[in-house]
Amino acid sequence: MSSGFAKPIKIIDAIENIVSRKYLLPAIQRRFVWSSDKVEALFDSILRGYPINSFMFWSIKSDAVKNQFKFYEFLTTYREFFRENNLDIDTKGLPDFYAVIDGQQRLTSIYLGLKGTYAYKLPRKWWKDNEECLPTRWLYIDILKELPKDNERKMKYDIRFLTKPEYESLSKNPDSFWFKFNDILQFRDNNKLLNYIISQSWGSNEFARTTVWTIWKKVFDEDLINYYLEESQDIDTVLDIFIRTNSGGEPLSFSNLLMSITTANWKRDARKVIPETVKKVFEIGNPGFIINDDFVLKTCLVLFNDNIKFQVKNFDGDSVSVFDKNWDRIYDSIIAAFTLLASWGFNDSSLRAKNAVIPIIYYIYHNNLEKEINNKAKHIDEKKQIRKWLCISLLKGIFGGQSDTVLSGIRKVLKKNIGTGCFPYEQIKEEFRTNPAKNLSFDEEFIDGILTIQKDAPNCYPVLALLYSHLNFETQTFHKDHLHPASYFLRLKRTDVSDDASYAFYKDVNNWNAIVNLQLLNSSLNESKQNAPLGQWIKDKNIDLDNQLIPKNVSLDIADFKQFIDKRRQYLKTQLKTIIGISTTNTQQQEDSQSEQ
Repeated sequence: MSSGFAKPIKIIDAIENIVSRKYLLPAIQRRFVWSSDKVEALFDSILRGYPINSFMFWSIKSDAVKNQFKFYEFLTTYREFFRENNLDIDTKGLPDFYAVIDGQQRLTSIYLGLKGTYAYKLPRKWWKDNEECLPTRWLYIDILKELPKDNERKMKYDIRFLTKPEYESLSKNPDSFWFKFNDILQFRDNNKLLNYIISQSWGSNEFARTTVWTIWKKVFDEDLINYYLEESQDIDTVLDIFIRTNSGGEPLSFSNLLMSITTANWKRDARKVIPETVKKVFEIGNPGFIINDDFVLKTCLVLFNDNIKFQVKNFDGDSVSVFDKNWDRIYDSIIAAFTLLASWGFNDSSLRAKNAVIPIIYYIYHNNLEKEINNKAKHIDEKKQIRKWLCISLLKGIFGGQSDTVLSGIRKVLKKNIGTGCFPYEQIKEEFRTNPAKNLSFDEEFIDGILTIQKDAPNCYPVLALLYSHLNFETQTFHKDHLHPASYFLRLKRTDVSDDASYAFYKDVNNWNAIVNLQLLNSSLNESKQNAPLGQWIKDKNIDLDNQLIPKNVSLDIADFKQFIDKRRQYLKTQLKTIIGISTTNTQQQEDSQSEQ
């Protein structure tokens, strides 16, 4: 038999094929995602005779396909969050069956409405897998009357998923009769249905009789399931059909498609291990780092492929088998990288470009460091260079927009330096030196802009982590803190200072709430600082000015705040230039001149 449109079947045939597992889902399919409203609207369309579009089935006869690829059972009961995943099934030795290539959402909806249940979380309830939070619902229809023509849902029939208490409450209304869709399945013989209708109190209601007969005809009598049957046993052919069928519309994004193809070619259950990785990363940091499936797939590409673009050809069987074979180390390297960042004080708020972590994962994986990179006594110099590169990359925003070019360039440098025992910051810098948008260089204007970054801005922590790179991030946790306390400036009134210009300077957030008035403090020092005046705190705690990047030979009294800020701005500029390798001769001469004055 050749591929093509087959003879349509009835809804009851599709239901029975799901029950008997004659219909299964290939791993390229994603999870069921339809809302209860959408399921209800589908049944309204069926009863009104609207087309529900054709389906596509793949006839599975090859033992090779049965043995090599994953298939899943249909979802027969849906509980939001707690029961959304299809159960996998071992198809080795299974009789021939059909895999649903297009139409999973509709077929699952039809099954849930006629034979299954649907549960979603009630508003203002906790996510707990119980009837109080997620009550079980069955699909009902009010057969006594149709909805007003101007109803918001644009439906003819009042079809709803109801809980048992909701059904009992609505049934008290004598103007309604809520018929359970599942009950129609007991009347395969239409004579039995006729006797049932005659015996009911609503049997004389024409709309009710017509509605129940319509339900019966749509389920048992009409050939509503039109489908194309693909007979090829070649997975690549089926993947091509799947792509053509699903990549054109919004329901399945290209990213979803790649994830589906990866799952199909992955021997272990990628639909479990990748989301589990995402959840584990979220447990790291405060707030936890948020990544997605795309990040994990991109990481796999960068680790093993020269071509790192999201293209179907990069997720073929050979490529994905490499991901699968090395998954345990990939997972460990991802977790190790984010754990390392968290140990430096980064969190999801301060790490806006997640792709910046991928080169770190690459370095960890290919240098076999996943088990020891977070050992505080090892690889100290390498980690300093990694942190320096990360901070500068975040500040320069090199991963903004399309970052594949950046990742490819960094990957090329990292690959050349595998096993050297040194993170190649300088080589990466040289690789992008002539790229005006992606280079790691700072000019005067850029440095001046950095020093105006506000305390709660995402880039604030990377700036401070770069400036305070001499601190021991391996053994201490550091926090952002004002030098001259913020409380003074927030309470300041015009009458507290001598003139308008001074008042404007003190109230300007670019002076008191920006990098120029911020520092990194370890936990104990931060607790001791609080709202203490800067000069008093330094004296009481015997603070090392050099360690805290506080300029010498300048008054720390709040009355001399302007002079302090001007001095510290120059001090930090010199510090930044030293770190990134810019000549500081002119800046130092300027500072010396100001000191003499």
